[in-house]
Amino acid sequence: MDELTDAQRDQLAARLRALRAELGRRLRDEQGLADTVTLDPSAVGRVSRVDALQHQAMAKASLRRIAVSLERVGAATERLEADPEAFGFCADCEEGIPWRRLLAAPDAVLCVACMEERGL
Repeated sequence: MDELTDAQRDQLAARLRALRAELGRRLRDEQGLADTVTLDPSAVGRVSRVDALQHQAMAKASLRRIAVSLERVGAATERLEADPEAFGFCADCEEGIPWRRLLAAPDAVLCVACMEERGL
């Protein structure tokens, strides 16, 4: 792959901004679900309490995944802004990451071959 064009970089920057906004919304939505579970033991049975705790645990796991995604998107944005000409090249083999992959995952730092080699 050749170096990205200015239009492609602009498109990726817009995609990264959209991802950051979407992840921010998801983070706010999930935070309420991950709050401490408080139930009235006289009004709720044991199964309902376990169910509520399970939902809380799933929400916390989702929050962690969203936070990691936000970090990756932030790092990609920083890389794009700091060195636009180097953006889109694999961190391992330095080959260009295909345009379609960058559109699908603009925070990608590795090409598919290097990801497979690492077992990711």
